[in-house]
Amino acid sequence: MIVGHDRVLVDPFLTGNSKAAMTADEVDCDVICLTHGHGDHMGDTVAIAKRTGATVAAILELANYVAKAGAKTVGFNLGGTVRVGKTDITMVPAFHSSSVESGGAEHTVASPVGMVIDTGKPVYHAGDTCLFGDMRLIGDLYKPEVAMLPIGGFFTMDPRQAAMAVSMVRPKYVIPMHYGTWPPIEQDPREFEKLVDKKVAKVVVLKPGESMEV
Repeated sequence: MIVGHDRVLVDPFLTGNSKAAMTADEVDCDVICLTHGHGDHMGDTVAIAKRTGATVAAILELANYVAKAGAKTVGFNLGGTVRVGKTDITMVPAFHSSSVESGGAEHTVASPVGMVIDTGKPVYHAGDTCLFGDMRLIGDLYKPEVAMLPIGGFFTMDPRQAAMAVSMVRPKYVIPMHYGTWPPIEQDPREFEKLVDKKVAKVVVLKPGESMEV
C-alpha cells in the first residue's frame, strides 16, 4: 500500500498468500495499480475494487478484462500517464509475461508493466521484471524517491541484478519485493542489501504488515 493524497494498492494478492498480513476484506483503498495478469498479482483486485469502489489502473487490454468482471477501471498504455483522484500514474516497461485463466485455459493478456505512482512523492514499482538498461531512463525522467524492485530470481531479477537496477534508477530508498513466497524465489534480502551501493540508495527491508514513511 502506498499512502499519500490517495491510498494506492499494487497487485493485491492476499487470498491464498501465506505471507499476507491481512485479508482482502480488511483492505481499504482508493486506487489499485495492476502490473500484469498473473494470479499472484491480480489476486483479489476485482473483489477489493467492487467492495471499495476503487479504480483499477492497468494496461488497456487487462483493464478491459477486469472491467468485464464488474470493476471500475482506467486502461492506458506504455508511456502514458493518467490521473486517478489526486494520483498521477505513469506506465513504464517491464520484461516478463502476463496471462489470465479463463474457461479452464491460460490466455496471454497484454504486456506486463511497471508503474511510477505519484500520490505526493514518486514511487517506482517495477512489477515483475528482469534487469533492463532503460531503467536508467526511468530514473532520469521520474526521479523516484522510492523504488520497489523484485529480488526473487527464477521469475524475475535476483539480488545481484536488482542491485544493478538500483544503480541505474538511483532512488533515495529501495524496498526489495517478490521473494520468499514459494521455494523457487527464496532469497535473503540482507544479501541484496549488502550488494547495493550505500552511496546511491538506502535499502529498507519490510516484513509483511510493516510500513515506512518518506
